Amino acid sequence: MCSETIGIYLHIPFCLQKCRYCDFCSYPGRDAAEKEAFTEALCREIRHVAPLYRDRTVDTLFFGGGTPTLLSSDELRRICACLRDCFSILPDAEWTCEANPATLDDTRCHALRTNGVNRLSIGMQSASDAELACLGRVHRASDLPPAVALARKHGFTNINLDLMMGIPCQTLASFSDSLDAALSLAPAHLSVYSLQIEPGTPFFAQKDALPLPDEDTEEAMYALLLARLHAEGFRHYEISNFAKEPALCRHNLRYWLRKDYLGFGPAAHGCVGNRRFYHSADLSSYIRDPVASRREDPPLLPGEIEYETILLALRTDRGIDEIAFSEAFGHGFRSCYAAALAPFRDAGLLCCSERYTALTERGMRLSNTVLAGIFASDAAAHLFPAKIY
Repeated sequence: MCSETIGIYLHIPFCLQKCRYCDFCSYPGRDAAEKEAFTEALCREIRHVAPLYRDRTVDTLFFGGGTPTLLSSDELRRICACLRDCFSILPDAEWTCEANPATLDDTRCHALRTNGVNRLSIGMQSASDAELACLGRVHRASDLPPAVALARKHGFTNINLDLMMGIPCQTLASFSDSLDAALSLAPAHLSVYSLQIEPGTPFFAQKDALPLPDEDTEEAMYALLLARLHAEGFRHYEISNFAKEPALCRHNLRYWLRKDYLGFGPAAHGCVGNRRFYHSADLSSYIRDPVASRREDPPLLPGEIEYETILLALRTDRGIDEIAFSEAFGHGFRSCYAAALAPFRDAGLLCCSERYTALTERGMRLSNTVLAGIFASDAAAHLFPAKIY
């Protein structure tokens, strides 16, 4: 059996209502019959794909969405059972499920925990009811503490909370209150994202009128975040992610380190070696025939793989491994991109150890600037020319 592991991502595309900032594949207000039909289709796809990977063991699984906890406890149980039947899953595998505080209950928590899920990622976003309402969230701040308590009652100790910066009308004081509220629940992991205004969302249609915090306020939020989480013993291991050891999200690290993963469900993507797979976002087509919905891109070229390696590895606090990079691409990262890296190193945005090149804390905040400088350099001419960061 191949000793190499693989990850699994499952996209559950249902939500109670579409948030005003969300451009993910999700469908609000769907009935029980459609969720049941989706569950059957998802299991059909799993059973079809799994035999192709009999030589791989699974060490991370991630239920994303949408809101996976909108499925019934029986549907969640059946999906977990199908995965166990079809794949060789390691005993210490990390199983994550995303959840909205308003959709966690005893039966779902019990179904998840007793069927392998050992990590919950709960969409908190803010501790302000006004900010939650502005975002279009269906839960209220008072829903979060009981949801976390319920998860712990069912044996979940590895809990992530999502927080958001840059919400319309958010102030430094309200962000500080949200951070205090999150830390008071003692999560093992925090994901903290700046609001992005994406095309096709209600926020995008209002973008010129949204009362967004100014740049100085967001910088103050970020400085407060770093100071508080460092003081609390969190490791800033990826641009938007903080964890107490050993609770780094192993599944997301798989993406950033370009390790293999399979994607199941509408709009899901997978990557195995130099091959990428994807589904369309059309839920009806997926339910009709999840196998026919599956597509494969042309194999990635070496330059594309190098581009992705740089783009993703520099998101992490470890950064780029000089030895692994040289073995993979036939040249060192620092030697190849020396001229492009020098000004960022001199400005304190990059740091170099004997083996690794990584962004500093300030560099993480300005990562787009650093990456744009690398990819615009003459040294990057051999990379995939159609990709412009």
